[in-house]
Amino acid sequence: MEMHYATIWESFADEIPDVPAVRHGDLVRTWSEYDDRAARIAAAFTAAGLGKDSKIGLYLYNGNEYLEAQYAGFKIRGVPVNVNYRYLDEELWYLLDNADAEAIVFHASLGDRVARVIDRLPKLELLIEVADDGEAGQVPGAVAYEDLVAGNDPMERIPRDEGDLYMLYTGGTTGMPKGVMYAIGGMVSSFVKTGFPLLQLPPPSDAAEIVGLIKPVIEAGGQLRSIPCAPLMHGTGVWLGAFVPQLGGGQVITLRSRSLDPHEVLQTVQEQRATSLVIVGDAFAKPIIRALDEAAERGQAYDTSSLTMIISSGVMWTAEVKEQVLDRIQQAVLLDAIGSSEGAMGIQISMRGMPIETAKFAQMPETKVFTDDDRLVEPGSDEIGMVAAGGNVPLGYWKDEEKSARTFRVIDGERYSFPGDLAMVAADGSLILLGRGSQVINTGGEKVFPEEVEEAVKRVDGVRDCLVVGVDDEKFGQAVTAVASLDDGADVDEATIIASVKEQLAGYKAPKRVAFVSSVPRAPNGKADYKAARDHALDAIAD
Repeated sequence: MEMHYATIWESFADEIPDVPAVRHGDLVRTWSEYDDRAARIAAAFTAAGLGKDSKIGLYLYNGNEYLEAQYAGFKIRGVPVNVNYRYLDEELWYLLDNADAEAIVFHASLGDRVARVIDRLPKLELLIEVADDGEAGQVPGAVAYEDLVAGNDPMERIPRDEGDLYMLYTGGTTGMPKGVMYAIGGMVSSFVKTGFPLLQLPPPSDAAEIVGLIKPVIEAGGQLRSIPCAPLMHGTGVWLGAFVPQLGGGQVITLRSRSLDPHEVLQTVQEQRATSLVIVGDAFAKPIIRALDEAAERGQAYDTSSLTMIISSGVMWTAEVKEQVLDRIQQAVLLDAIGSSEGAMGIQISMRGMPIETAKFAQMPETKVFTDDDRLVEPGSDEIGMVAAGGNVPLGYWKDEEKSARTFRVIDGERYSFPGDLAMVAADGSLILLGRGSQVINTGGEKVFPEEVEEAVKRVDGVRDCLVVGVDDEKFGQAVTAVASLDDGADVDEATIIASVKEQLAGYKAPKRVAFVSSVPRAPNGKADYKAARDHALDAIAD
């Protein structure tokens, strides 16, 4: 039996058919129902001519349909492709065209954007619309999701291969989205090793052992119940919030709000007795802390006693905020993972009573830190190097051999991923993370590439030059901030620039603030001086 998402999940449908698998609001699907619905969507994929390696765009908000459509893609040995639901026309077209998408599954409220790009996507064979509160029928030729479920018999199960392709699109430091490619077998094995200890089980070496280990735990009431607060279209949400618990027969509970509503999170924890939350650092933890306090002040404190773990990845989760979480949810274990779409690098585990340090992590066993000349950074040396993630290393970037060669390299016979993080190695062997070598901005769990925003700002009439930086922000982690100079005599205000960028790019990429300067700081050779630009931005915010 292969280590493959679809194959393992099919075994759960057979052995624990009546156990809940996915929930959105009041709508619950058992493992049997989840498998049946995914198999019917898989039949629709194959009827449209899709098969092994076919790319299927998931342009969806969190919900059962996201997980079902993804499962259906795995069933046919296809490649479900995450699509950021904040993308506007050009960003959407670029990703789907780059991915060679043959199908798109989309929410009706996003249909107007889909309708404007489909004529430029020649490989499309199938368009599937998921009903929500948006206007239905905006996309010519699209078929209703529930009609496909009702109108197709479940696809017959097929053998699969651990070499089947998985791909996650990331904005990263590249400026444009790139598909990070993994072999499914290695990825599943890695997640099984991560997830089974959460159930106090030894990780199995054979996929055929999984359901036999899991079934007694679930029958004894030990099912994992995970709430991914982050979007499923991001690696943090789908990998940690869905894949890890689902490979242990767990239930994934998605939230109805399409932006973080901390009171909904806590109410859902209380009602569903959730065992884990997946968040994105301080940007999610701080609102949850405030909501806990507000409820307590009203005399209606939330019952969070079922929570055993809160997991974060993607952005900074500071020691002070972790301590505040543990003051309020005292039994929880906090797991702070550093990594990226290109690989995992380290973890920090925090519990009440333990000393906590910001940005200091235990290295994963396969993680190394190398200098520019590929020497290992020695513990306690105070040398700065580039973090290299080993183990389950991606195959490369889809359609980008040059960047693949730069990011995924072999040193002393071992293959590593170099996502771009700088670090030192403490005397005890732990990682002291210093940040990205690039200027990528992490805002509310989203990655923003400054040059893309700079170009959008510079397209505003009257703007001469611009640099974009991230400044610390309580709500977003980092706030996108523009530093702009104007043409002589131009009369352009902050609101005009922000509104213009929002017309060109997804809203989260738009600056939260604009600092106006007489001259944008650059070196004599024209290279950007981001440090000086950040100082300007901080001065503007302070005024």
